[in-house]
Amino acid sequence: MTKQGVLSEHTIDIVKSTAPVLAVHGEAITTKFYAMLFEAHPELLNMFNHTNQATGAQPKALAQALYAAASYVDRLEVLESFVEKTAQKHASVGVKPEHYPIVGHFLIKAMEEVLQENATTDILEAWTETYGAVADIFIRAEQTLYETKEEEPKGWTGYKDFTVVDIVQESSRMKSFYLQPADHSPLPSFLSGQYVSLRCSIPGEEYTMYALTACPMLPVPAPIELRSSTKKKESFPLIS
Repeated sequence: MTKQGVLSEHTIDIVKSTAPVLAVHGEAITTKFYAMLFEAHPELLNMFNHTNQATGAQPKALAQALYAAASYVDRLEVLESFVEKTAQKHASVGVKPEHYPIVGHFLIKAMEEVLQENATTDILEAWTETYGAVADIFIRAEQTLYETKEEEPKGWTGYKDFTVVDIVQESSRMKSFYLQPADHSPLPSFLSGQYVSLRCSIPGEEYTMYALTACPMLPVPAPIELRSSTKKKESFPLIS
């Protein structure tokens, strides 16, 4: 995942020493981070699951990721499966390299504000260096995903207009929404557990994105799910 020696031993020692602090104050840091990030860049709200933000699930997940990064900063390859899964989600909502410096700025600022006098210059500099190394790993992984999607037959990057062509009441608690490309172009194949995203207009909001998964048997945090079906040729059903 990363080249050995990217981070200095000094940086690694400092970051590892902050793991116990993050175990206690991690959620306070990430909650502060999201508040500052969205206040300065409200447009980035469109890249996050609003339900997870409201329930605190997103700050909690990020706090756990920070703790893991601190614990394994000397062996970042341990986080490979997490990076691969998260990079898939990032690519599904269009995270780009230019977003990472913005996130890094407010993450370090949140650490400084929450930890106050305990956030020494050495700690902030070590975490800035570590964040940069981890960001580079994500950027490379996501760039590979974007390039693969562009090269895939029938594939595309970015957003494509779809039309709801059928709505089926599957049960008293479930509906399937069948979508087809508005330009009637063919669709690429997809893999079980693969993430894509849906952007739709909602009254009172510019738009909202939801994470989707191609496997209906796996629990997902988003309220919409993607599954495979033979009922409609070249169409995606969405379960509500």
